Amino acid sequence: MTDAFIYDAVRSPRGKGRADGALHELTSVALSARVLNAVKERNGLEGHAVEDVIWGNVTQVGEQGGCLARSAVLASDLDERIPGLAINRFCASGMEAVNLAANQVKGGAGQAYIAGGVEMMGRVAMGSDGAAIAVDPTLAMKTYFVPQGISADIIATEFGFTRDQADALAVESQRRAAQAWAEGRFEKSVLVIKDQNGLPILATDEYMRPGTDMQTLGALRPAFKEMGEAMPGFDKVAMMKYPHLERINHIHHAGNSSGIVDGAAAVLIGNAEFGKAHGLKPRARIRATAKIGTDPTIMLTGPVPATQKILKDSGLQIGDIDLFEVNEAFASVVLRFQQAFDVDPALVNVNGGSIAMGHPLGATGAIIIGTLLDELERQDKELGLATLCIASGMGAATIIERV
Repeated sequence: MTDAFIYDAVRSPRGKGRADGALHELTSVALSARVLNAVKERNGLEGHAVEDVIWGNVTQVGEQGGCLARSAVLASDLDERIPGLAINRFCASGMEAVNLAANQVKGGAGQAYIAGGVEMMGRVAMGSDGAAIAVDPTLAMKTYFVPQGISADIIATEFGFTRDQADALAVESQRRAAQAWAEGRFEKSVLVIKDQNGLPILATDEYMRPGTDMQTLGALRPAFKEMGEAMPGFDKVAMMKYPHLERINHIHHAGNSSGIVDGAAAVLIGNAEFGKAHGLKPRARIRATAKIGTDPTIMLTGPVPATQKILKDSGLQIGDIDLFEVNEAFASVVLRFQQAFDVDPALVNVNGGSIAMGHPLGATGAIIIGTLLDELERQDKELGLATLCIASGMGAATIIERV
């Protein structure tokens, strides 16, 4: 089986996912096209240079509906002979796009792919496409469905995480993100997004709140307490599934949960022959990929079994990994990962995460792979692991190895 290499990784800055956000004027197709054009220009890709564009996006409705990947290709300067595949694995869609592309290359189904994703959460509301697990009563009852925020609070309750621990992680995420931007750590990968007249509209992640401290977060009310305790009583649903829990400890709020933002990201993946043909030097090898299903009620514990699986499949130990990117969907997700593997927090999300910079659902998996690669290069480290929790109870992971 051939190796799959990462040749480039680019992303947009993340804009606030609301009407006054800097990227709000752009559609998902328009933002995707800008990112695809950047990959083309940075790497001199002419003609039918890649086999496919695999593009993740979660809320596949309205302007994000249809085959968004193909629409993005046609809106970009890529050759029209390049097709497009839109995929949805909820929050891991961008990562799954990268993993699928890598495994296609490894299996010989084409020399190169562009993979990544997009989500314009300020234009296409999360959940507006519907979901059987939430709206079909028979499935919701069978799976003991609760919203993700309740799931995050279940993790906190089950594994003993406090509000102070969650808030401290959020404060640190903000501090690290601000430091990373101040030191130019994202300059290699982040594009300046411009309007139709070529004027810049966003150059840095817009969502960050670098002045955040424990006192600021302490003033915020738990976001999911009312939904858990009032009708339809999701706390009761959770305790039916987990009768050993006497109550659900609601510790999450807007300040220690991921932000709603707009953004897109892409990774250029190919074999050695592709690199030679285009005069490109590989930056990393995709060493292993993994995905797994998990308990759909607690839902967000997937990074732990996904990491266990990818380590077993690759023959590695947790101590072999130099750096980790664990998507900060909620603070308890990262706290649980660190607890499960006894990982030094200094090695996890070195440059902050989605609590500070936001979580554009379909793009985040590709974003954190690119961020991980940049940081491995900056620190001159070898192995990195990226992982995400996923709605409905799943997990995904990728291990990359610097070349």
